[in-house]
Amino acid sequence: MGFGRRRKVVPFRTAGELDAMAAAGAVVGAALVAVREAAKPGVSTLERDAVAESVIRGAGAVPSFKGYHGFPGSICSSVNDRVVHGIPSASDVLADGDLVSIDCGTILDDWHGDSAWTFGVGKLSAADSDLSEATRLSMEAGIAAMIAGNRLTDVSHAIELGTRAAEKTHGRSYGIVDGYGGHAIGREMHMDPFLPNEGKPGKGPELVVGSVLAIEPMLTLGTSDTAILDDDWTVVTTDGTRAAHWEHTVAVTEDGPRILTLRP
Repeated sequence: MGFGRRRKVVPFRTAGELDAMAAAGAVVGAALVAVREAAKPGVSTLERDAVAESVIRGAGAVPSFKGYHGFPGSICSSVNDRVVHGIPSASDVLADGDLVSIDCGTILDDWHGDSAWTFGVGKLSAADSDLSEATRLSMEAGIAAMIAGNRLTDVSHAIELGTRAAEKTHGRSYGIVDGYGGHAIGREMHMDPFLPNEGKPGKGPELVVGSVLAIEPMLTLGTSDTAILDDDWTVVTTDGTRAAHWEHTVAVTEDGPRILTLRP
């Protein structure tokens, strides 16, 4: 008796489960908007963390980051050369011209939402503005590749091509942060497979209707290399250049990609 090889696919959800994930994602979106509105010069990252937690708990959800492997905050607040996983702090006070990346996650009815947004405090430099736009465009290129029948690295390759296209448009180069990327998500925040932000197409598990990935490019104005600070969380660029981080949780549907972390 012969046995066929089992097809490997990116984890998928039913239509009802996607709606439940979208409800969790809507809370994330609302929290991100509230945090951005609170991001003024003189405001600490810890104060913005409190804003996010208030929005999340007010919606009947739980901040998924808080307590995750010991992380103390409801958001990751990464300013300027901090790429990801920045810990909110009372001593970390925003100033005009700062480039801020906020990553936020929630759990609602056992389903996770995860999204990140980069924005400026006051007026950004042209380079920082380009960097944030390039990261957003790279994410959007990855979202567009969330089509049934594609492979995991088709999304990776699309993100990379989005970065290269932005480089041509902006007339500057960007570093694609090495070793960090997206992931599957559902009843857990971080699930296999890991999604690199660059690479050759046509490899990895197949995307099917209902497959969900958190797509999250991270770009810098310089190096691709990072280091982790003594707090064992905060990831920074090794050359001190600024970084940006954009993320949406996205599902494959019969009608094309569906963003599950929409902002109001």
